[in-house]
Amino acid sequence: MSNVDKPNASAAPEGARPDPAAPDAVMVEPSVRATRTAPTRPAPRPRGGGSLALAVLLALIAVGASGYIGWRQWQQEQGSAADNQSVASLQQRVATLETTLTTLGDQRSSLNQRLDDAAQVNRSLREELLGQAERTRHLEDAVAKLAEKTLSGRDGMLLDETESLLRMAGERYTLFHDAQGAAAAYALADQTLAAVNDGAFSGLRQSVNAEREALAKSQPASQAGALQQLVALRGGLADLPLKPLDSHAAEATDAWSRIRRALAGVVSVQRDDGAPLAVADARFARELAALDLAQAQAALLAYDSKGYAAALQRVDAALANQFDGSAPAVQQARETLKQLASQLPANPPVQLGAALTELRNLRAVHALSPASASSAAPGGARP
Repeated sequence: MSNVDKPNASAAPEGARPDPAAPDAVMVEPSVRATRTAPTRPAPRPRGGGSLALAVLLALIAVGASGYIGWRQWQQEQGSAADNQSVASLQQRVATLETTLTTLGDQRSSLNQRLDDAAQVNRSLREELLGQAERTRHLEDAVAKLAEKTLSGRDGMLLDETESLLRMAGERYTLFHDAQGAAAAYALADQTLAAVNDGAFSGLRQSVNAEREALAKSQPASQAGALQQLVALRGGLADLPLKPLDSHAAEATDAWSRIRRALAGVVSVQRDDGAPLAVADARFARELAALDLAQAQAALLAYDSKGYAAALQRVDAALANQFDGSAPAVQQARETLKQLASQLPANPPVQLGAALTELRNLRAVHALSPASASSAAPGGARP
């Protein structure tokens, strides 16, 4: 404890009044003050101010601690309120998610049910389609039998005639390369098919017309002109002049000339020029040239380029060796041969037989005759 709680007789000077501010001051009796003769000293300062400051400091500290504690409690209460709001929001969101999941589950169940229903409908539709296909096959069989019964003997005869015309056209073109004759046969076959009442053979006319157009285009326009020129050359061979015999030498005045002229009536000397035939045999030379021209015509019709060129070369050699090369007619004939040699047939042969094969297959399908079915089999169709 502090010393302020104990009474001190010498604390105040003589004749001094007690300090009313000091609560702990002791009242000194007057007799005691009067008897004291000690010298006067300044009284020490009371120590009650430090306690008061300490108390105030402690009070302030307590108030600050109380405020801090209250502030912390307030913050904790605010944090608890925010946490409660967050928890409430999370609980609301979880409830919303549960509701959404429940809705999605219901929708999934509904979709599964719809898918099952759709699968059942598809199975029923598939069964109906299979039944329709079966009925369609039965209808096709019935229609085929009905078509087979409705085909009359006239249609069979027309189809036989068409097949004969197509076969004849193919053989004529294969053997003789007669494109014009084959095209004419195809035109007759098309007319015959037009008279058939069955509509199943209408598509066959397109194949026939296609092969007929190919035959018409197989021989270019220059081929007909070349044939005409070859015919004209064969006809003009009789008028072409041959090489002249050895001409008599001019009259000379020397002795040797007179001797040769004297012996000319006894011995006759002629020149052969190494030709395969004598120049004097005009008929044989012209016949050989005409034969070569005829062979060139045949090679041109047969699309034989090598034979055509060889025949023209032989004719040109005959004109050069056995005919008068200085004559304008011979020169013109040789120019014509050069032009003809440059116009060799370049188009390949036409492949025929597709229309005939299609006709046989159609007749086999309709079962018009056993012969048609056997000819339409693999290996039975003729080229």
